[in-house]
Amino acid sequence: MDELILDPSLYTVKAILTLDNGGDRFFAKYCDNSYPGVKEQKAFEKNTFNKTCQTDTETALLGGLTVVCKSSIDLYFYTIGSSYENEMMLMAILNCLFFDSLSQMLRKNVEKRALLENMEGFFLVVDEIVDWGVILESNPQQWVQWVALRGDVPLTEQTKSQVLQSAKEQIKWSLLR
Repeated sequence: MDELILDPSLYTVKAILTLDNGGDRFFAKYCDNSYPGVKEQKAFEKNTFNKTCQTDTETALLGGLTVVCKSSIDLYFYTIGSSYENEMMLMAILNCLFFDSLSQMLRKNVEKRALLENMEGFFLVVDEIVDWGVILESNPQQWVQWVALRGDVPLTEQTKSQVLQSAKEQIKWSLLR
């Protein structure tokens, strides 16, 4: 029997999406050119939402992609990889990114309004965990530790020196691991 042999790759994640309870885009980060234009992306997002919003399953295969989904009060969170990607890895990213890290950052209030008020932190979470499809961090404790170092002062209210100090602390902790 012929087996498909794939070269190992660090590029695991194809997209990270957050859709509201109507299926409209709240946040989207595409890590490759599978959907190059906004029109294609929005059609993919609507299709993904329509196929996953009515089911209790957390994992689906859609159009040759592995889609892992979790919902919160009024948001749907997705991590998307290729069809041969390990769904447990994608689920670990989803849990770390949206439910452990955001829950900590938003004090367990993971909903649209709270996320809108803390968008800069949300963008930081996404950028720290996945960079252009490469998983950088899947340990929620590492991210929670970094958030704790930053303190309770919102990023927009921090001085430049506080932001630089937070960055130095993050680099120090990543090197000490």
